[in-house]
Amino acid sequence: MGLEYARIKIIMRMYELVFVLKGSSTEIQRKKLIATIKDWLKSVKITKQDELGQKELSYPIKKETKGVYFDWNIEAEESIPTEFERKLFTNEEVLRHLLIRTK
Repeated sequence: MGLEYARIKIIMRMYELVFVLKGSSTEIQRKKLIATIKDWLKSVKITKQDELGQKELSYPIKKETKGVYFDWNIEAEESIPTEFERKLFTNEEVLRHLLIRTK
């Protein structure tokens, strides 16, 4: 008699997170905030992290005319909690963010 193992297929959810930080923030402030965001996402795997650099905004946001853009790809076994988006929304250093499920 052989033992049969149940095959469990784990479906990974893929997300893309694009966010814009204040252009007037210092490099140290940005690195600290990036570490904080990664801490909020400790249960997921960040597969790609691109810093797209500082760019002019089309219109002023929170009295800022420039922003630093970031593009991340994220893999998660579960959906990303809505609390994560609330934290991004309420953070003063984050001008805009967009989190979409790609797969």
